[in-house]
Amino acid sequence: MNILASYKNWRKYRETYGELMRLTNRELNDLGINRGDITQIAKQTAGY
Repeated sequence: MNILASYKNWRKYRETYGELMRLTNRELNDLGINRGDITQIAKQTAGY
């Protein structure tokens, strides 16, 4: 069960990270996100 939860968290991290990385700098700026913050935001979203 713990392995499954870890996998789901990892998938959520990768999905969030990928979606944010695909945004342009202008789109990120509109959201109030710096490109350097993407990793931390993705980790928070996944529960790390």
